[in-house]
Amino acid sequence: MNKSHVRLGGVALAGVLLIAGCGSGGGGGAAKSAGTGVSGGGKLDLTFWDWDPNIDKVVALWNSSHPDIHVTLSNPAGGDQLVSKMITAHQAKNGPDIAKVEYQSLPALVSGGVVRDITDLTKDAVPSFDDATMKATRFEGKVYGIPQDVAPLMLFYRADVFKKYGLSVPTTWDQYAQEAADLHKKAPKVSMTNFDAGDPGWFTGLVQQAGADWWTTSGTSWHVAINGPQSKKVADYWEKLVRSGVIEKNPSFSPQWNKQMNDGTLATWISGAWAPAQLGGIAPATKGKWTVAPLPAWTAGDATTGIWGGSATTVTSDSKHPAEAAKFASWLNTDAAAITAQIQHINIYPAATSGRSLPILKSAPPFFPNQPAFYDVVKQVAPSARGFSMWGPDVTVAFSGYTDSFGAALQSGGTFGKALDTMQDASTADMKKLGFNLN
Repeated sequence: MNKSHVRLGGVALAGVLLIAGCGSGGGGGAAKSAGTGVSGGGKLDLTFWDWDPNIDKVVALWNSSHPDIHVTLSNPAGGDQLVSKMITAHQAKNGPDIAKVEYQSLPALVSGGVVRDITDLTKDAVPSFDDATMKATRFEGKVYGIPQDVAPLMLFYRADVFKKYGLSVPTTWDQYAQEAADLHKKAPKVSMTNFDAGDPGWFTGLVQQAGADWWTTSGTSWHVAINGPQSKKVADYWEKLVRSGVIEKNPSFSPQWNKQMNDGTLATWISGAWAPAQLGGIAPATKGKWTVAPLPAWTAGDATTGIWGGSATTVTSDSKHPAEAAKFASWLNTDAAAITAQIQHINIYPAATSGRSLPILKSAPPFFPNQPAFYDVVKQVAPSARGFSMWGPDVTVAFSGYTDSFGAALQSGGTFGKALDTMQDASTADMKKLGFNLN
């Protein structure tokens, strides 16, 4: 995924961007023009930007039950690229009414005035979420989005490959490394997994599990600890696996990786709970061959995991109909039928507390017919998922630094610890340039 820089609009927010968060998903489609209006028949029309595969089926459910407010779906981009397009559209004053936003992207969009304070428009929806979940979309006590999903980091493994080579499902990272080495000896062409230098969301989930906090504040001062001891521990662990040759080093979602996932030469995938929605496109020949388990722990018995994924539905400041847009955002993420449709078609794990007890979660995702208790495992893990206590004001700089520095380390043989140092230096330099106080 190409990471585009999103610059904050000044220094007024130093010390107050205190938003926790996560990332997810993918998709495709052609963009439609943004904007709002009323059709000739008097029907209100809202534009919704979202990249989830099959989200059109959920939008159709809204349109069939809300004849006076029609939502037109558009998919101009996903993830960071969508954030960039939102900022560009806002500058031209023609942004959408509603947009899906990854949690870590909210600080930049709030500071730039791209998304709207919807506190007064979502009072009925907010009680549907626990405080830990709402923390991802609150900014100085104001609500800037309705949480859609949470995505604890899980271990997905090929049960058939594990059985064939006599592997045990690892419960600790030490055991994971040993199983990786054993697999390499038994089948040199099969690897336990890959190290993904292309997607920083994967790596941040791993360091979150280890206890890292890349950004913290004290008063109006920031502290940046991207290269802190917890992150160094994670980086050193994966560097040893890469250097020993027991795991691959090609990026996830690349053609080579897709082929390896499909033909069984990769035995595990460390991913968010949303993975079933993607596996059908990545590895179509493997339906029913994957099983989900909790992520291996650094200390035996510790249930803590990290987060890779999670988004909110936001209302933009360009919307001429914010009340109706907020109504759709609330419905999408609190209505039982809407959440059920998202679980069915997108494989989200709901952010709404009540959504986690819906009947549909008693059945496995279609790609996991072999594991009827799939969502029970996710429900067991989710309460122990740990994100950063906040996301900093230059997430895109840090994320771009990850792809650059870790990619270079893989190519040149440089150390992963040095890659973290490079990220640290780039992020602190950027924050100083923007006028933030650092300690």
